[in-house]
Amino acid sequence: MHKTNQEAKLFVNQLVNKLAGKRFKIVVCPPFVSLVDAVELTRGTIISVGAQNCHFERSGAFTGEVSPTMLKAIGVEFVIIGHSERRKYFNETDEMINRKLKAAIKEGLRPILCVGETKEEREKGLTFCVVEMQIRQALYNLSRQEVQNLVIAYEPVWAIGTGIVARPEQAQEVHAFIRKLLRELYDEELAESTPILYGGSIKPDNFFAIMAQLDVDGGLVGGASLDEQFVKLAEIVQTFVE
Repeated sequence: MHKTNQEAKLFVNQLVNKLAGKRFKIVVCPPFVSLVDAVELTRGTIISVGAQNCHFERSGAFTGEVSPTMLKAIGVEFVIIGHSERRKYFNETDEMINRKLKAAIKEGLRPILCVGETKEEREKGLTFCVVEMQIRQALYNLSRQEVQNLVIAYEPVWAIGTGIVARPEQAQEVHAFIRKLLRELYDEELAESTPILYGGSIKPDNFFAIMAQLDVDGGLVGGASLDEQFVKLAEIVQTFVE
């Protein structure tokens, strides 16, 4: 929940200019009020636009909510689903996230499914159990064809806004686990083609080592996406695609 619409327009405009020529997928996910302008400003550029959330119904008596149908109609391509803050502050359950995934996919949006454990869960050795349960329930009754455009983001909750960053090897072991789980649920091809992003206090000074890990395909960027750091992160990613 950052930036007024005017501030968002100015920032997206700067990103369009500074990120031109990059050869990888870049997605910006501003608040709902800035989506229309963000879509217009990025049209014909390498930057795509995503929403931070959506409802699981096409329409109805759900005051304050925004449906996947509405997002698709204005040109939004991606939508974040199951972010740790939605789970924590708005009591989103795995069942609700499964319904949102199905609704978003049905409308042709690309979901970015967020999973990750809390500090307490990690300290109890439950990291893999939590991540597996979240993924299995989120993807319940979804076919291979339905999830072929899915993006998964591993966001260790204990490393968000705390200043603590997962060590590169910690990120890798969970990303490798997620890819192995996708092989079990679907097949090798889908497991290899599904982008798995890392999201936990990413900064320019730690991102290179994380990106260097075999199963880390990119980042779900939080606070560092609000200023010039975002451009620096993009430059780091660029070094891995040259």
